[in-house]
Amino acid sequence: MISLYEKYQLREVINAAGRMTALGVSTPSDYVIAQITAGLKHYFEMDDLVDKTGDYIARLLNVESSVIVSCAAAGIAQSVAAAIAKDDNDLRLNLHCSDVSSDKSTPREIILPKGHNVNFGAPVETMIALGGGKVIEAGFANECSAAQIADKITPRTAAIFYIKSHHTVQKRMLTVEDAALVAHAHNLPLIVDAAAEEDLTLYYQQGADLVIYSGAKAIEGPTSGLVIGKQPYLEWVKQQRYGIGRAMKIGKEGVLGLTLAIEQYLNGTKETGAEMVTRMMPFIEALNRIIGVSAKVIWDSAGRDIARAGISFDESRIGKNTAEILAQLRQGNTAIYFREYKANEGKIEVDIRSVTSAQLNTIATEIMRVVADKQ
Repeated sequence: MISLYEKYQLREVINAAGRMTALGVSTPSDYVIAQITAGLKHYFEMDDLVDKTGDYIARLLNVESSVIVSCAAAGIAQSVAAAIAKDDNDLRLNLHCSDVSSDKSTPREIILPKGHNVNFGAPVETMIALGGGKVIEAGFANECSAAQIADKITPRTAAIFYIKSHHTVQKRMLTVEDAALVAHAHNLPLIVDAAAEEDLTLYYQQGADLVIYSGAKAIEGPTSGLVIGKQPYLEWVKQQRYGIGRAMKIGKEGVLGLTLAIEQYLNGTKETGAEMVTRMMPFIEALNRIIGVSAKVIWDSAGRDIARAGISFDESRIGKNTAEILAQLRQGNTAIYFREYKANEGKIEVDIRSVTSAQLNTIATEIMRVVADKQ
């Protein structure tokens, strides 16, 4: 039988970049795929399906409420819209109408630490704007305190927004607990974008009113998102299905697939950082035998229990810059992708969570081939 790669003339990918949207994020288990297939073959009252699976997940997580949405970015937009519209039906239905959006009496400002105003594949500010919000930056690119957040609060403030991600500035930033204390002292909700985070209740327990996760990243479900949180905010998020959420609706297969994926995620055994180190050591040793290449274990900069292989290229010794090396590794029938945030410094990272031992051997062989090409 002809493969998908052959039929559509696609290249195979070794994903050493991690759970990245640009590479299809993750690969759900056979059980999740079976549930997706079963869901596609049946009809449901969709509001009933969304509400009852949300209730089921909330019980699993021991949180007040939850709802499945189409992706984490949709969760951001709908959470912001919920904080602005609340239970105002007219505002929800006319969120972006010119006469409504120009109304100065409706609080629309969303306070965001300046170091959290990032591009995660699209600007977070765009997602907030889709929800009807206007970003107000607090602090500076390299610091933000609770006091600096509080200084930006006015009668026009609708919510405080916090992003927990490796994309954001990590040093000299207030914690989620700090942000929650400020928000609640001013009777405002705290929205936390935790798209790729692995703990599904931590930020809720730390005081966040709405927390947004990607269903396809750590959870390894289908393309989807999860919003957990407290009432009445979560109910207002649900009501956005009749507002901007209509353009972001999720299908029955995504709802059922993510529900089972969450259940498996909570009950399953995940590979620990220490286990990742053990699995990658032969790979690191192989890399360190290549002239001009050095490798070592590094840990996730956002504090997650994820170990990666950090690779440094001695560009002068190799005779190529890192951008050229990476371009060559993406060519051919199999494209190899890495975490390339520090490529301009001659450094990349290998995320092994979606990489087999055989693929690690392939990566080492290909790096040797590309590096030795000019030596």
